[in-house]
Amino acid sequence: MTTTYRNQSVEHTERPWGWYESIDEASGLKVKRISVHPGKQLSLQKHARRAEHWVVVRGTAVVTLGQPDGSLKEITLQLGQHCDIAIGQIHRLANRTAEPVEIVEVQLGSYLGEDDITRLQDDFGRA
Repeated sequence: MTTTYRNQSVEHTERPWGWYESIDEASGLKVKRISVHPGKQLSLQKHARRAEHWVVVRGTAVVTLGQPDGSLKEITLQLGQHCDIAIGQIHRLANRTAEPVEIVEVQLGSYLGEDDITRLQDDFGRA
């Protein structure tokens, strides 16, 4: 059995809430490492063509998830805990602590471009 690893450069992108790095990408799959600065949060958003799986790898994350009845539910995730976000599900990642929060995000879908984001609320005027 042979295992092949791709050695590719990591794409680092700064955002007003923190940063992300694209770690790996293949057809229908993208893996990112996302860091959220203390007191910051990503936009409340949804995606039309991808689902996501988040795993907390540093700190304590507050995740907002849209529910089937249209309400929003907040959950707190600690190191090693995870959540799944369905295609079209409203979601947000927030850091309400004094330390950085990092997650690994696995995106799965037919299209994984950064323009597949519908922002519903945003602290930085992008909605």
